[in-house]
Amino acid sequence: MSTFDTIPQTRKEALIEILLRLGDDRLIHGHRLSEWAGHGPELEEDLALANVALDMIGHASSLYAYAAELDGKEDEDYYAYFRDDIDFKNIAMVELPRGDFAFTMARQFLFSAFSYFLYDKLIKTVDDEQFNGMLQKHFKEIKYHLRHSREWVFRLGDGTDESHKRTQDAFDEIWMYTGEMFDMDEADKAAIKHNLFVDVTSFKDEWKNLVNETLEEATLSVPDYDQYMFSGSRQGRHTEHLGPLLAQMQFLRRSHPDAEWK
Repeated sequence: MSTFDTIPQTRKEALIEILLRLGDDRLIHGHRLSEWAGHGPELEEDLALANVALDMIGHASSLYAYAAELDGKEDEDYYAYFRDDIDFKNIAMVELPRGDFAFTMARQFLFSAFSYFLYDKLIKTVDDEQFNGMLQKHFKEIKYHLRHSREWVFRLGDGTDESHKRTQDAFDEIWMYTGEMFDMDEADKAAIKHNLFVDVTSFKDEWKNLVNETLEEATLSVPDYDQYMFSGSRQGRHTEHLGPLLAQMQFLRRSHPDAEWK
């Protein structure tokens, strides 16, 4: 039986599962953003993307560190470097290839909008002191990520014909991966019983309203919410893009597992 066939039975198991899901989303997304280092459209944005990537990876690191403490692992490196793709619990949206700048901003906006509403609800719900403290700290940075990416959606969507087309194409391409953010499984429900997670469908309308308002102001068309939606990544069924990403990210650490920085 795989870990994805097992529903967390205890509060600790439920907490570890949620920490890993949140951490995996942010590690993989942060890695994709880090691929922009030295390739941004302007120096200021190059630095901004690098900082957002560092925020994401920093969030993942703290979430993994707490999971490692609870799970008896030596440190958080285990979760980042010594798991295979089937063991990762991130949504598929964050593992998609970097794409162009419009794609990056569209994905960042959609993910940051979801994270904003999720963390706002989690802070009011989670009764684990250490976990809640992380959420509050990370939420401050998520607000910036949302504001920054939303401003770029306005700028690109209502900019030149070329930027408008690229941004519309980006939202159209990503859209089939947005539904997965609102999927609920038995692990989520187990965590909710322990006051460690929330029903993500409870803020779906708020997320849709923000997305609709943003795209309309950016003179972009809102894709069809009823189209086919990809699912299954939380249970280890990923796209073909995650394996190569992990191979690149994990190669050095796996090649020299006992190496130490001097």
